[in-house]
Amino acid sequence: MTLESWERWTDWPLTILAVGFLAAYAWPILDPTLPSTTLSVLSALTVVVWALFGVDYLTRLCLATNRWAFIRSHLLDLVTLALPILRPLRALRVITVLTRLNRRASMSFRGQAVVYVVGAVVLVAFVASLAMLDAERDGTEPNIVNFGDAVWWALTTVTTVGYGDRYPTTGEGRLIAVGLMVAGIALLGVVTAALASWFVERIGRVEKAEAHTRGELADLAEEVRQLRSALDRQSRG
Repeated sequence: MTLESWERWTDWPLTILAVGFLAAYAWPILDPTLPSTTLSVLSALTVVVWALFGVDYLTRLCLATNRWAFIRSHLLDLVTLALPILRPLRALRVITVLTRLNRRASMSFRGQAVVYVVGAVVLVAFVASLAMLDAERDGTEPNIVNFGDAVWWALTTVTTVGYGDRYPTTGEGRLIAVGLMVAGIALLGVVTAALASWFVERIGRVEKAEAHTRGELADLAEEVRQLRSALDRQSRG
């Protein structure tokens, strides 16, 4: 089996697992009054899914023709597997749903990129809100005490607005904030690059059309000159 066939075969199963992971991670945070039995089941589910993603990573590594190149191009996968604090980021595999939908959508590559980035922003903000609420709610002087506060903080942070009315007070919360800041800058950079590319392409098309029009006018002027010269010769003859 090749790496490409393995990724095609596991694409949807891993996406479903990612959705299950996100639900199992989010439920206890949104409802801290769950009974201990349910919490244990959800915790076990996150560990199992995390382990399955680890198996997937190792399998893809073994199937890769250039393993060092694979590791360099999949550093996020390796980091989220190696550091338990970043395990919730595995839920970002849900973005593969957007990729599959884009492949079937009749839109340009730039349109697919915009849909992908918008989906990534929404998912990153949601996961960051959950992580921030989990880290801050039980702090000594919490400033973010409910999911609404966490979502507001995530939106103002990922868009680089930063009102400052909601902010982390714990070390873990500040670490999450740094990660979201970096993600926000990167995602906004992708959007800016897409817009710049669109403007450059449009300007290029206009310049190309103008050059083509000038060439046609020059050809038409030359034909008129030749026709006028022919008429002059006929009149003289």
